[in-house]
Amino acid sequence: MAAGASIRTIEGLPCATGLRVAIVVSKYHDFVTDRLQTGALAALAASGVAEANIIVVRVPGAFEIPSAAQHAASGARFDAVVCLGCLIRGETPHFEYISSAVAHGLIAAAAATGVPMTFGVLTTNSVEEALERAGDGRSNKGWEAAAAAVEMATLIARLRT
Repeated sequence: MAAGASIRTIEGLPCATGLRVAIVVSKYHDFVTDRLQTGALAALAASGVAEANIIVVRVPGAFEIPSAAQHAASGARFDAVVCLGCLIRGETPHFEYISSAVAHGLIAAAAATGVPMTFGVLTTNSVEEALERAGDGRSNKGWEAAAAAVEMATLIARLRT
């Protein structure tokens, strides 16, 4: 027997037929986050998620994303939560506090609920960097976060069977 021949590998799938997904998106810097949302919706459509199985939750800013994500996930209504926001570094340490709080909050929310949450929160040095990451197609960070959410939701479903 070859080494590793009996090892089973489980991976998520890019097909999401039947999955229910929440997208939590910050309204702050909406000139960027609206583009992230468009990318996420396009990725979910490409993965086969029905529009009826998607809900968009708009929150004031990035700091509010973890709370809304945890509430969305806690009711067993969703198989995954895509979290989208945009933080642009300024002259004060505010950027570091908010980005850290959002990252840690999402980790805690995902652990508390068991529902995968993906981090599509841009942390950039400039508006230009943010817009580059929110362009058209698969390089859009909203697209990437939604694709990762599909893969994680299908992976978790496969692990439970």
